[in-house]
Amino acid sequence: MKISASVYSSKEGSLKEIVQNLDAHGIDYLHIDCRDNPEVFADIEEIRTFSSTPIDLHLITAEPEKYFDQINALNIELVTLQFEDLNGYQYKGGLTSKMGLSIVTDTPLSAIANDFAVYDFVLMMATTPGQSGGRFDKINFRKIREFKKAHPKKLVHVDGGVNAEVSFILRNMGVHSSVVGSYLFKDQPVGAALLNLKTHDIDSHYSVGDFMRLREESPIVSASERNLKSVLQCIEDAKLGFCILEGKDQQLDGIVSNADLRREMLRNVDHPQMVSLDNMVNKSPISVNEQTTVSDMLIFLKEFDFPINYLPVVDDSNKIKGVVSFLNLVKGEL
Repeated sequence: MKISASVYSSKEGSLKEIVQNLDAHGIDYLHIDCRDNPEVFADIEEIRTFSSTPIDLHLITAEPEKYFDQINALNIELVTLQFEDLNGYQYKGGLTSKMGLSIVTDTPLSAIANDFAVYDFVLMMATTPGQSGGRFDKINFRKIREFKKAHPKKLVHVDGGVNAEVSFILRNMGVHSSVVGSYLFKDQPVGAALLNLKTHDIDSHYSVGDFMRLREESPIVSASERNLKSVLQCIEDAKLGFCILEGKDQQLDGIVSNADLRREMLRNVDHPQMVSLDNMVNKSPISVNEQTTVSDMLIFLKEFDFPINYLPVVDDSNKIKGVVSFLNLVKGEL
């Protein structure tokens, strides 16, 4: 996952000192907030004289076009417009930048459903805009999943409340870029903060249930529908490489993975009529409780000497609540 440093969040040193410190630690983007303030572009012009790091401009105005000439002249790489401030304005081109549309937590995705063809990414504002140091609102975990499902080819950026723990969750969800401000510049050197944002050494305030794929989003086949075809179709449709089998009262009854299927086919490659669904089922799959914290989940995963790409999530009664998939941890770093 890319890290976009909110330059104006630092109160220590000159603009040049702040940016050069970020560049020395390999920051991916320089995030610049512009609330209808032309003076911001003088700062960007100054930055261009000593830094080649891409600029990530968040333009908050009802009249974005009045800044288009300056944006193009400065070759600003990313520009995000704030949906709630546009007052009906619709972007129809004119910039060479990658374009994003930002929404606050309280704005439903349905509000931008018809606007997104011209944008490259969405920026989810996960805290109250303008308040540095706020806590990430976990409602946005679900909004991210819903957006990625509706717009699988568009990127997701996040701004607000991103710390080491939230960064891990967002990387796991396949978020492309996170804007980080107060966490980068408060209480620790920039290099240490960046390392924490890209590793798993975290303190936990969120549980698995806060960010898992919910039951209705998970690949599940009920006992009454269980047969080889339905299980194969479940794996194919979800594109996660596995299917969860449930028993009575939504209890976790087992898992069938691509590997389980492959092993059963190899056992019966000369006698395909002997292929049996029962022989594919892992009847004692590893699972995690929905109340488990992120750090405890990572400690749990380290107990195993083989890679784990997904975990069914259950409650205290072993009822299926959802699933956590780790496939995006790799994709999110690209």
